[in-house]
Amino acid sequence: MTRLKGLDLLALGFMTFALFLGAGNIIFPPSAGMAAGQSLWFAALGFLLTGVGLPLLTVVALARVGGGMDRLTAPLGRGAGTLLAVAVYLAIGPLFATPRTAVVSFEMGIAPFTGNAAIPLFVYTALFFSATLFLAVNPGQLVNRVGKFITPVLLAALLVLGGAAVFAPAGDIGVTAESYRSGPLLKGFLEGYLTMDTLGALVFGIVIATAIRDRGVSNAALVTRYSMVAGAIAALGLSLVYLALFYLGATSQGIAGEAQNGVQILTTYVQHTFGTTGSLLLAIVITLACLTTAVGLTTACGEFFSGLMPVGYRTVVVVFTLFSVLVANQGLTQLISVSVPVLVGLYPLAIMLVALNLLDRCWVSPSRVFVPVMAVTLLFGVADGLSAAGFTELVPVLFTRLPLAAQSMGWLVPVMVTLMIAFAMDRLAGKRRLAT
Repeated sequence: MTRLKGLDLLALGFMTFALFLGAGNIIFPPSAGMAAGQSLWFAALGFLLTGVGLPLLTVVALARVGGGMDRLTAPLGRGAGTLLAVAVYLAIGPLFATPRTAVVSFEMGIAPFTGNAAIPLFVYTALFFSATLFLAVNPGQLVNRVGKFITPVLLAALLVLGGAAVFAPAGDIGVTAESYRSGPLLKGFLEGYLTMDTLGALVFGIVIATAIRDRGVSNAALVTRYSMVAGAIAALGLSLVYLALFYLGATSQGIAGEAQNGVQILTTYVQHTFGTTGSLLLAIVITLACLTTAVGLTTACGEFFSGLMPVGYRTVVVVFTLFSVLVANQGLTQLISVSVPVLVGLYPLAIMLVALNLLDRCWVSPSRVFVPVMAVTLLFGVADGLSAAGFTELVPVLFTRLPLAAQSMGWLVPVMVTLMIAFAMDRLAGKRRLAT
């Protein structure tokens, strides 16, 4: 029975860390840290719960069922489960998230040197996705190519940036913004929600499991254990990155107080601390972070759709990569404006899917709980998505008056009520069935 050695397991964890660490993971913490100010650590704790905790739980849930999203959705029935999986894979793959990795890395790392014109963007995205295709076309080599080569370079750059933030801050911790004064923990929790890493974890689970099996591990229990260890290593790495970037933002009010987003905060800080060398460092960090995420997303989509349709893995990867180039060249503003409402609608479904699977031992008949809970989650998720898209007139007034509705979490209370009712009905129906 094949077992992974310590260095191989560490490389697997590094690969998992690199898959999760996209541009969004780097630009959200500084802006949240700057706004949090003196409430830095409460806000950071809330951010870690959703930015690290939920993705880790998703990896655990996938590892327990064997690494595929189809196992998680099985209690919903084949049709509904497939539709949900297709929606998640397309949203986190070629429609939105994968093209965004190229556009964001271009705007943050390349545009400051080349300008934000159409031709540099096209050249960059063509090169970016050529590299993505090269790395994704043979998923069995992901640990070697990403975990052992790309990730160490990424970690070295992050260590320099994070070390500078901690040991050479731009100033003292600033004041707390109005939005963080009443509930910094909840506000940080909601900011972590924006990373969308739980959706990413749903598609990365199969990548991690495949990488383990391609190393010769066939025992199901070992695949599960190694997946959990890889997830834990990635969670630790992400936590350290987030905390350093939170501190960077909180101590940069003096030099970047007028910044509107994390991109401007990071750019101002590295220029202030390192000059042009810092801008080059930021370009390396962002490009590598986005590249590894794009590889993971493309690989996951290839694995999923080649299993769903009579099409080979390489064909799917090539088609999706070419499609991603086309979408990426539509521009970041248009891409984000379309993607955010879709992701806001899908995220509650992902959260509840993971939660219900982690609690699977509580259900007599999983389908009796999954179906009503996920149906209600879908209803309120669609309402939140419409609100995020600006179509508030299509959302019933009652939906807008629910607790946390303003934060796109109006689904939480009705879904919890539905879960309690479904749990009670499942227990009653289970007892009656066993008694007959």
